[in-house]
Amino acid sequence: MPKQNITYCCLNCGYKTISWTGKCPTCGAWGSLEMEKSSLDTSAIQTSGTVALKDIMETERVPSGIGELDNTLGGGWMRGGVYLIAGEPGIGKSTLLLQSCASISTRGNKVLYISGEESQSQIAERGKRLGLMSPDLFLRTGGDIDRLLEDAEDFDFIVLDSVQSVVSEEESGLAGAPGQVRTTAQKCISFAKEKAIPFVLVGHITRAGTIAGPMLLEHMVDSVLRFSGDRNSSIRIIRALKNRFGSTDEAGLFEMTPSGLEQVKDPGSLYWNKAVTTVSGVAMTVMLEGSLPFLVEVQSLALRSSFPYPKRTSQGIDVSKINLISAVLDKRCALNTCSSDIYVNVTGGLTIKDPSCDLALAASIMSSSLEIILPPDTCFLGEVGLAGEIRPVPRLKLRIAEARKRGFNNIFMSALEKGPFPESLKIIKLHHLKEILEVIDK
Repeated sequence: MPKQNITYCCLNCGYKTISWTGKCPTCGAWGSLEMEKSSLDTSAIQTSGTVALKDIMETERVPSGIGELDNTLGGGWMRGGVYLIAGEPGIGKSTLLLQSCASISTRGNKVLYISGEESQSQIAERGKRLGLMSPDLFLRTGGDIDRLLEDAEDFDFIVLDSVQSVVSEEESGLAGAPGQVRTTAQKCISFAKEKAIPFVLVGHITRAGTIAGPMLLEHMVDSVLRFSGDRNSSIRIIRALKNRFGSTDEAGLFEMTPSGLEQVKDPGSLYWNKAVTTVSGVAMTVMLEGSLPFLVEVQSLALRSSFPYPKRTSQGIDVSKINLISAVLDKRCALNTCSSDIYVNVTGGLTIKDPSCDLALAASIMSSSLEIILPPDTCFLGEVGLAGEIRPVPRLKLRIAEARKRGFNNIFMSALEKGPFPESLKIIKLHHLKEILEVIDK
């Protein structure tokens, strides 16, 4: 006889325990633990036979029809793979998936778009506006996952929008509760594996910026994609936070237009306005978002502070990074920047987390403090250590190629970098930050 296990699950965070408590020890919610009964029947557990790894055939992929999305996925949607795509409301998740569904359906595949949030007329209106009408693209709406999957046997690609909006009769609680999300996801995963079709789940983002539902959801699926962007900008970026079928270093870049999401063909020029004005405090660098190179303009304004505690204001770079570079310039280069107010801005609204841009930030602050104008055709590539040393950066050739493409002929980099480099470029190798001034003064 199957053995019955009784556990208590928190409806707020998904925490499980074998004994009931009034307050969840993980999230602190009161009265959120509910009893779950499960039967463990070992006879139902199946195991596969032992197979040599070299004898296993590679699973076929389904191209999404969107190049940037395919690059992020690792070549397309994997058959039998379950994907979770999450993003803030209104960022364009449904638009992106509807475009992919329409493209897949034009290649002889039957595609099902399931919505638990919108009516069929709303989705159809969006499809007409974007020109995505296809005879092989079907819609289903409702809130019961069991009924929604009943007639989905013959489809080659399925999207569920969203996993927090549907429920299963086997689980108690409202839609979006951890138990409901877990059960719904498990049914979709079992369905995808059995039918060997790609299955995409749309997830909500909480106010804290995390994916709604239990953390177990991200472990259950094969890939987790994050679709993000600034509401004040039309640019959208999709990244793979988890990918069992490819790399997590890739990223896709899109622009939201009245006709839908369009791929950005020249991402390197997005955050550079090609200004001809030469002033102090401006330094150029190349950052990477996955494998996409971006030419970035770092602007700094340093002036003597009139307050006991100098002010640090930044847009696009963490303030702690500015304080660190400022301390290195004071200690290792004898510059009195710690007593100055420093304002830093990255043009275009881009956020820099790449340590390879440290040298550009240091050069920018140094230029503004000393009122020295950096050469306009100069690019800075390097990581700065606490001793003031310049360290090598990853994927240097890709960065140099982007800088050269944009007309930059002088490249400052670490002396530890190894060539060969294009003969048309002037490579300035540095061991220490203070060598920048020596080179510029010549």
